[in-house]
Parts: sequence; C-alpha cells; structure tokens
Amino acid sequence: MQIPIRMIGIATTIFWIFLIIFAITAVYSIKDVNFEFGEPQMNIAEDGEMVFSLPINITNRSFYNIGFFNVTTKVSDENGHVIAEGSSSVPFVKSGEKVTATHNMTVNFSDLMQNNQNYLFNDTELKIFTTLGMGVAEVIPVQASTNMSVPWGAPFYNFLLGTPERVAFNSTHAMVTVPVSFENHAFFDITGTMQVQMYNDADLLAGESQTAIDALHYSFYNGYVEFYVPITRLTRTGHFEVYFLTPLFSYGPLVIPYG
Repeated sequence: MQIPIRMIGIATTIFWIFLIIFAITAVYSIKDVNFEFGEPQMNIAEDGEMVFSLPINITNRSFYNIGFFNVTTKVSDENGHVIAEGSSSVPFVKSGEKVTATHNMTVNFSDLMQNNQNYLFNDTELKIFTTLGMGVAEVIPVQASTNMSVPWGAPFYNFLLGTPERVAFNSTHAMVTVPVSFENHAFFDITGTMQVQMYNDADLLAGESQTAIDALHYSFYNGYVEFYVPITRLTRTGHFEVYFLTPLFSYGPLVIPYG
C-alpha cells in the first residue's frame, strides 16, 4: 500500500504545482489584456429615445481566453442623480483576438426634460461610471472601473422672451409682439411648436399664441410671437407661460415674468 499512497502524494504535488503555475500565469496575463474606450456618442433613435453609445476595443494578448466579459455603466448628472444605467456582455474573447463591442443605453428623452429643466436651458456635463468584469482563462474573476465625462449642450440655451411691444389694432384689441431668442447647443435639431400664454397682473389670461420653431443643432434662433389682446386686459406687468412641443419631448409650463 505504500507505493499507491506515494503515487497519490506525487500526483497531488504535481497538481498543486500545476495549479500554482496556472494561477500565476493567468494573473500575470492580465497585463496583456488591453481596453480602449472610444468617444461616447449620443443619438436619437427612431422611437424618440436618446441612446448613449460607448465603443470598447478589447485586445487579448494573454495566454488565455477571456470569458464572461461584462460592461456595466451608470450615467449621472453633476449632482450624482442616475439618469440611465445598463449592461452589455461579450461571451468569449480568444487569446490573440481583438474585439470591438458597443455598449448602448437608452433614456426616455421627454421624461428627462420634464424632470429636470436644467437639461433644456443650461449646458452641463454628464458623468459616466463604467465597471468591467471578466474571467481570465474563463475561471479567475477580474474587475476594473473607470470614470469619464461628456458635455451636454442645452437645446434652449439662454432662452429669452423680450419686452412686449403693443400696437393698437382696433378699438377693442391691441396687437402685442414679443421677440424670442435662444441658442441650440444640443447635438440634435429642434423642430416643433412653441405655445405661449400671456397673463396680466391679475393672473387673467390676456392672450395666446403659437409659433413654429426650427433650429439646427449648434445654431442661433431668433423669432417672435404675436398676441391679439383685449385692451381691458392689458397691464404693464404679468407673466408668460411657455410650452414646447416637439417629436422628441414636450415641456411646460416655463413661467417668465414681464414688465
């Protein structure tokens, strides 16, 4: 019985030596696995949702295959509020292989704008936190993380309603003209309508107007809205309520005082 026991001991020793060598080479091989992040992209899908796309290049120069490669991403605003999150996976990256994967997340554009008007009227930055997980040699788990920022351009940056100018229209009504201007800093064009309601200092509706808006991305918009207002409801002060209606989002009211 001494020989079999001795053989078992030798086999066990060889197994542990092999296991240790495997673990050392697998861990050492991690340095030969490279990740490159492409430029984050933002696009509008056909259903009107905003899509964040993050290209990832995976180069595996290690001795072993990579399995269970997973990417988890959270997109948040400057205050840490999570806007979107999602995960993608690549089932297998062979040794010596280079793979390009695109990690996508979707955001309901209308909900985003309605919940935080800062995205409509102010430029800001979006924070992207990415966690990478993988199995080296399809066994040993490894995890890494990184942070990056992408600029956000407001579609109605510096939105202004100018001073109302009134001209007598007839004995009972006056025509009131209000200039409108803004800069479209967004990555998308704006096409839709803007509805404006004019209230006097007694909070009575004095007039309503609607105008079409068409502003290319990274362009300046300059226009006006016109109201036909009963003279009895004209006051020097009051406020406007503005509503934006586009195929991508709806927002309102934006309250702007005048006078």
